[in-house]
Formats: sequence, C-alpha cells, structure tokens
Amino acid sequence: MGGGSVVDEDTELNGPAQTYARRVGQRLRAIRRQKRLSLQEVEAASDQEFKASVLGAYERGERVISVPRLQRLADFYSVPVDQLLPREGEAPAPASAGDGGGEAAEGGRSAPSTGSPRKITFDLSRFEAIEADPEVEMVHKYLSSIQVLRQDFNGRVLTIRHDDIRAIAGLFGTDADALVRRLDDLQLRLTPA
Repeated sequence: MGGGSVVDEDTELNGPAQTYARRVGQRLRAIRRQKRLSLQEVEAASDQEFKASVLGAYERGERVISVPRLQRLADFYSVPVDQLLPREGEAPAPASAGDGGGEAAEGGRSAPSTGSPRKITFDLSRFEAIEADPEVEMVHKYLSSIQVLRQDFNGRVLTIRHDDIRAIAGLFGTDADALVRRLDDLQLRLTPA
C-alpha cells in the first residue's frame, strides 16, 4: 500500500481522518437512536444491506462509510444526507435533544392572549392519510423544515410554539385559532392527556 490518497472502508484511520470518522459515527448513532432502532433492527429492516456489525463500526468511527452508502443510509432513515454529517466546528451533540428545540427562547414571556394553546404537538404520521389538500401539505412541509432545523427525526410527533402556529396561519390568511380548529377537525393534533 503506497502513499495513495484514496480512503475506502478498509483503510486504517489515523489523525484527522479518524477524528472525522468518529464525528460521523456520532451523527449516525444519534439519528438511529432518534428513530428508536437497534443495530439489529436496522439490519433486519434493511434486508441485511446494513449489517449490525458494520453499522456499529461506522458509528464507533472504526470504518469510513462511502458516499453512496451514506446516501442509502440517509434514505433508509428518511433524513437529508447532510444530517448524517457533522458541521465544521460543531461540538459533539448531546445524546438526545428531544423536541425542545427553540422553546427555551421563550423564557419567561407569557403566551399571547388567544384561545389557542401555547404549544401544539402534531402526530406526523397522520399527515400521510390526508390526500390532495394543498394547505395540509404546506403545514407538513413547514413542520418538516422545523424537524431539519432541530435535527429531530423521530418521525412520530413534533411540538411547535404558538409563534410557529401564527406564522403558518399567516401563510393561509387566517388566525391561529381558526388554524388550530381546522387541524383539530382533521385530527392532526395530539391533544394533551
């Protein structure tokens, strides 16, 4: 093995390449855990394309994942491929960010004095049952963009702030209360127990 510059899945890693591989591995593990999947479940669900032992080696930074394989894994997890890559200067992410992204910014401010709730939780799987409704599709795209910003790909539920509901309502030329009623009529919102 001469001094070639090609790094493949079997290349021994040293220095910066090893550090980067570990950071990629942390992202891979974080996304898999957000999806609530074990390594063995990924192997089974992918029809053995992603073997548990190999995926584990990627997650530990012991092996380098190729770009085509990274794309297939992103497709498997239903996330944008860039979410599987660390950002420049990014500190290692905490194990679980939950869906509290952005909510701390509200601090001690009081909620607007409207009848709509301060936070709304959506059942994202219910959006797939709604057909041929451009407004519902737009709400779903808006919620998906929030998921990307939060790097929260659990795929099941998403909680947003009242300000987000007001922004969505503004797109439709209505108020937040009317939008919440419509989303309730379509059973897209999870109501508190």
